[in-house]
Amino acid sequence: MARIGVVTFPGSLDDRDAARAVRLADGEAVNLFHTDADLQGVDAVVLPGGFSYGDYLRAGAISRFSPIMERVVDAARGGMPVLGICNGFQVLTEVHLLPGSMIKNEHLHFVCRDQVLRVENASTAWTSDYAAGQEITIPLKNQDGQYVADEHTLDELEGEGLVTFRYVGWNPNGSRRDIAGITNGRGNVVGLMPHPEHAVEPGFGPDSRLNGRRGTDGLAFFTSAIRELVATG
Repeated sequence: MARIGVVTFPGSLDDRDAARAVRLADGEAVNLFHTDADLQGVDAVVLPGGFSYGDYLRAGAISRFSPIMERVVDAARGGMPVLGICNGFQVLTEVHLLPGSMIKNEHLHFVCRDQVLRVENASTAWTSDYAAGQEITIPLKNQDGQYVADEHTLDELEGEGLVTFRYVGWNPNGSRRDIAGITNGRGNVVGLMPHPEHAVEPGFGPDSRLNGRRGTDGLAFFTSAIRELVATG
């Protein structure tokens, strides 16, 4: 069984939800703490949403110095699948596993809604159970969710197919080019602002007006990684 580590920082909110999503996808969730000096032999890592270290300096800016992040960065550069959700996405940009950065929403308000996304890249470790062009609905909740990067970086992301998700219908935070999530060149590291771990059980996630799967559009994130890990042994 694939073992997926879920990191808890001081201020994490969605670590238990992420662990539950892993279990529902038939993986073993392993609790990791920000002070841990090793990854306990896990096969992949999820950095969950929340407010790590209170986000007092800048979202994700302090957690990048946590002892466990040195191990996560090394493992990611070695090819381990790593998923950053919301605050986890912010952490991934702060440790430079993903380019760009996150700033306050353009309208300066917290936003919480069911959000339609288009899958732009279905060949990453975390998106292979989707189809390119597929539209999914998962919850979004953030105040520092505006993805920004210089034009050269944005052109590179577009040209190399590294945009994994794009907002559909409404850009909720002013992110450049409607970008909701990106991946690295290897496809093992993915970050996105919306929350797939809150759309994994029928009746508890948002109903999808597009495919009628009734709230489970986020589960494929976790089944994608687990299926790949099982296949590769």
